[in-house]
Order: sequence, then C-alpha cells, then structure tokens
Amino acid sequence: MAHAFHSPHFPLRPLAWLVACACSPALAQSAAPEAALVAAAPTLKEVVISGSRNEQDPDELPVSVDVINARTLEEAQVRDIRDVARELPNVSVTRGPARFGLAGSPTGRDQNAGFNIRGLDGNRVLMLVDGIRLPRSYVFSANAFGRDYLDIGLVQRVEVLRGATSALYGSDGMAGLVNFITAEPAAFLDGGKRLGGRAVVGYDGEDHGKQVGATVAGRVNDTVQWLLGGNVSRARELDNMGTNGAANADRTRPNPQKDQGHALLGKVVLTPGGGQRHVLTLEQVDKSSDYELLTARAKPPLAATSVLSSQSSTDMRRSRATWEGLWRLDAAWADELKAVLSYQDAHSREYIAEDRNTAADRVRDVTYDERTWQANLQGGKTLRMGGGWAQRFTYGLDHATAKVSNLQTGVTPPVGETFPLKRFPDTRETSTALYLQDEIVGGPWSITPGVRFDHFRIAADQAGFAAQAVSLSGSATSPKLGVLYRATPQWSVFGNYAAGFRAPNAGQVNAFFENPVGNYKTLPNAHLKPEKSQNFELGLRGRMEALSIDMAAFTGRYRDFIEDLHQVSGTGAPGSPLVFQSVNIGRVKISGFEVKGHMQWGSWAGGRWSTPFAYGQARGRDEATGQRVNTVDPARLNVGLRYDTAGWFVRLDATHSAAKKASDVTVAANGSQFLSPSYTVLDLTGQWRIRKDLRLTAGIYNLTDKKHWRWADVRGLAASAGFIDAYTQPGRSVRVSLAMDF
Repeated sequence: MAHAFHSPHFPLRPLAWLVACACSPALAQSAAPEAALVAAAPTLKEVVISGSRNEQDPDELPVSVDVINARTLEEAQVRDIRDVARELPNVSVTRGPARFGLAGSPTGRDQNAGFNIRGLDGNRVLMLVDGIRLPRSYVFSANAFGRDYLDIGLVQRVEVLRGATSALYGSDGMAGLVNFITAEPAAFLDGGKRLGGRAVVGYDGEDHGKQVGATVAGRVNDTVQWLLGGNVSRARELDNMGTNGAANADRTRPNPQKDQGHALLGKVVLTPGGGQRHVLTLEQVDKSSDYELLTARAKPPLAATSVLSSQSSTDMRRSRATWEGLWRLDAAWADELKAVLSYQDAHSREYIAEDRNTAADRVRDVTYDERTWQANLQGGKTLRMGGGWAQRFTYGLDHATAKVSNLQTGVTPPVGETFPLKRFPDTRETSTALYLQDEIVGGPWSITPGVRFDHFRIAADQAGFAAQAVSLSGSATSPKLGVLYRATPQWSVFGNYAAGFRAPNAGQVNAFFENPVGNYKTLPNAHLKPEKSQNFELGLRGRMEALSIDMAAFTGRYRDFIEDLHQVSGTGAPGSPLVFQSVNIGRVKISGFEVKGHMQWGSWAGGRWSTPFAYGQARGRDEATGQRVNTVDPARLNVGLRYDTAGWFVRLDATHSAAKKASDVTVAANGSQFLSPSYTVLDLTGQWRIRKDLRLTAGIYNLTDKKHWRWADVRGLAASAGFIDAYTQPGRSVRVSLAMDF
C-alpha cells in the first residue's frame, strides 16, 4: 500500500525503537525482586487525583470513580482505550469499520472515536493525560478526527470520573472525565534500587497486532530520578465475522489496513528539599494507518464518475512538554502550592485518493491541528476547628489558549470551490477560570461544596476563510455539592449535585460549506450558546472482608445541546437553498444506575476464589419531543470467576449485553435502524508468574466464537443495509504478552 501518503515521520521514531530494545542485555541477567504492582495483593491504599485535584482515597469521595491500576492493565492486557472501557458499567468506546469514502460517510475514519459515559460521548467527555487536556474530536462531512492520541503502554493508571466535572475542570466534562496517568520513576525503583524498569512484548489476534516496549528508570541520588520509556506497535485491520470478500460496497470483510505506532516518554523528577518537588515530562505519540478501500469501488455498469480504486492514509501525532512544581509552604494562606505549565502540539492528517472511470480523479488532503498552552496555579490549606471538625480548601486559577486550524487541499475540488480552503477559520480559543472547593470533615460526615467561574473566548481569523468569520465569548458558573456519610466502618452513603457546561468549539461556530449545484450550504452561527447540565447522583459503598460493592443511581438534565448540520431554512428549490448550521436544541434527560464490586469466596483446592461483577443501565429522552436519545447504550452485565494462587491465576468472564429495543431508538422519518441483538460472550484469561520478575499473560477472547454487534458501533446503520455483518465484533481470538521487571 502506498506509504507515500503519510506526512514525514517524526524524528524520534528510531529512538523509540532503541528504547524498546535497550533493556535486553539487562533482562537476560535480571533476577530482581517482584515489583509492587504484581504482588499477590496490594499493600498500599489506592489513591486518585481526578476526583478533587488532590491525591485522595476514592472511598472518601462523594462521587463515582473507577481506578484501573498498573496491575489490572497488565493482567487484562489493555491495549487501547476500547479495552479500558471493557468492564466499566455505562462506559463504552465507539469504533466503526473503516468503510469511509472521499465524499461520503466518515464511518470508521476516527477509529477509536472516544468515550461514552452514561449516554453522552464525543467532546462531552473530558479526556486528560497527567491532568492535561487531550485534543478534541472534529467531524465534518467525510472527515472524522478521533481522540485516541494515546499509547496505553506509557500509562500506569487510568481514572474514570462519572458525572459533570466542570466545577473543577471547566468545559467539556458534562458526562465525566478519563485521566490517563503516565508512569513515574518511583514505580520501578522500589527497595532502594538505583536502576530498574520493565520490558513487554505482546500479540493481539483481533488485529494481528504486535507490540514491543520498554521502560527504564534510574536514581541518580536522593534528589534526582529519571525515566525513559518507548513503545512500538504494528497491526492490521480489526477482524470481524463478515464473510463477503467482494471488492465493492457489498463487502463485509474488513478493508485491508496497516497500522503503525511509535511512542516515547521521558521524565525527570527533582526533590531538592525544603518541601519542593519538580517533574519535567516529555511525551510523543505517533500513529498512522494505511487503507485499501475496497468498499469504495463501484459495481458495473460503470458511470463516468465510478470509482475504480481508492487508497487512504491517516496520521495522528501529539507532542507534549509539561512542568509540574510543588512547594510545601506551611503559610497562613496555603500549606502547599502547585504549579503546572504545559505545551501540547497535536497534528492529524487524512489523505484519500480516488481513481475514477473517465471523470477526473480526486484527491483530498485534510489536516486538523491544535497547539495548546495550559497553565494552572493551585493552593491548598487545611484548617482544624473545634469538635473534631476540619476543613481543606482547594483553590486555583486555570488558563488555556489554543490555536485551532484546518486546511483542505487536493485535486478536483468540490463544485464552486478552489483549493486550498478552510472548513472553519484559524481560531484562537482561550479560557480563564477561578475555582474553589471546601472539604468539610467531622465525625462520619464529609461535606464538599465547590464552585468554578469560567470565561471563554473564540476569536476567528478571517484570512483564507470564504464565509464571514464570527467570534464569540461567554462565561459559565459551575457549582457542586457533595455529601458523604460513613454509617459504619463498612458502609457509607454519598450524594452529589454538579453543574456542567461545554463551550462551542471553532468547528461548530464557523462551519462552512457551499454546493451551488446541490443547492445547499452550511453557515457559521454567531449566536451559538454553551451546553449546560444539572447532574444528581446517590450512591452506596460497602467494604467488608469478603465483599466490596459500589452502587449508584444518577440522573442528568441537559439543555442547549449543540446539534451540528441542523437544517434552519430553505427548501432545496431554485433560489431557496437548504441552509444548515450548528444550533442549540431541546432539553435531554438521562437516568440510570450502576453496580460494581468484587466477592471473595475464600480458599479451596489450593487457591483463592473470587467473582468480579459490574452492571449498568441507562435511558435517555428528549423532554421537548419525547424521543429517545440514541447515544445511550443497552444494559450490560460483566461477571467473572477467578482462581488465584501464588504462581498463577485463571479467570473466566462473561459479558452480556441486552438487545437495543425499537422503543429506545429515535429514527428519522421514512428511515430505519438496525437494532443490535442481545449477546453473551465468554473470555478466558490467565497469568503464569514464571519467576518473581517474569510474567506470561494469555487470553482467549470470545471463547465460543459468538457473532455479535455493539450498539455504539451500529448507531445510524439502516436495518435494510446489505453489509450489516461488516459491523460485527471479532470472533474467537488469542492475546498473549510477556512482561519482565529488572
């Protein structure tokens, strides 16, 4: 396949390969003690950062939060963000098959598109890496830029916070947030080691993917620690259970695809004394895909514009430099002060070429870029009061500025347009916010009020933009209140209220396209308002010797949803073109509940038996029209049985998804929707701890080779489509990995 379609590879790729192989001599001789994360049971209490912007026990937070630690990431062989969501109730990741075309549907072009939490997806879920915002998704016409700018091999913990997060993080977190925490040197330097690390090789049968990675950490002295990690991956198209291999739109087997990934992480941690800590992080992730779009080929009889062949490529690159500072002050106004300054450069490119019968061939070369500065200054102060009560204040200032741009070039432009062109103008997005949170603790009670004031501005540059560019600004106030009551040492009850908002982005405010022949156009909207939400949650936690359980019921009310490409005027007749805009519409309500936990059955037959479980369901409705919200997933149950010994474990998991009912779907007039049937799939996984420092993990997924569809992937697919099997999930597959510590 023509690799020439790619933009130039970033220069650190050879270094990523070098890092991935650098440890091999040390590995051959290593017999170091087992790392803490693979001990038979954790010895330290898990902490999270995302829930309060401070390290805190998740059981002390009045919100629902999931933590996927390094041990779980390894044992579950998590390869990408789709795997992250596999066992989380009311969480999913959309990934359609790569069946896009040059000017048609963008199906599958965004690959792992992003997270869906409690029925909301896209940019309504905030994604962070080390607390730094990841780029947004951007979809317009045949182009779809996703959000998977990550390499899970560089991550040691994932935190998933449910419900509105705007009171602490501002715009976008209306449904929740996902924070990816990268590896720290201390994780590899336990026991006073001066040099340590880990190397991993893996294979995934779902896409014939191969991965090799290594992380090396060192301690120069009591003041300086460092880390260098790299990962390299190769894969092909994601498998499915389609059987039609025709080279046209009837095809149900995947289009041929080749993926490459390179990632590099570097950290230096300085602790000069006096209560100071400084961390400098450099991260680069590069992903690319080449496609042979057999589904784009026309069937005879051929017209002049019929497509004879089509090839495409996608590149996603993200570079980040972050400095974090911490000072222990013990001053009257703050016990500690934190500062963060980060620069991030994200570049995505989608290239596609069509060889047409007798009409002129077509090429589209489209880029989407975000260059962002993010800064934070945060103080914390604890005050002790009488009667055993105490308060911890967290207050801070956030500022972010991003230059967002897009460009489309190519051959044979759309009718009435000339290359190069912009679908929205170069835009500078800025936001500034002040936030305050007060955690009040006394006896069995924790009461946590908070509020954040945001001001945002979208400033568009007219240069090179065909329509009249518009700018806008606005503000939002996001309050929250959380209450936790510890009824007994084993049981606690919590409830919370949180307001959320999402500011419109550059591609929504100034989206523009005009087709005079088709008599339709898309215009900017200077009156677009932020989306807003009110979220309520009530939960129960139990922590007993044999049973750990979390339950939560939630409801969210959302208004001024932004709908892209909404028809606002025109009939399509001569002189009355159809006019589309991004507009604010309606009020939506989404409610549901979740249960998750872990049951220890005790020891039998030489090992420990346990059952992990999770269940989630939700329903959504447009309160103005009574129509259902299609982004809500069907109910899903995960339950497993695990047998664990000192040297190995084996685990059988069942995942059952309910069918999507017609009564839960909104379909356009004269349209139809394929409804995903219910399914149950079994996965068999295990790990052999060959030595204290060497672990072999393997799994057979979809053990019974069950043919099934995920609702998140088939939304919008007509029931009459002849290629429905193209959207099936992979059949039986094997995944295996080998990890070694040193």
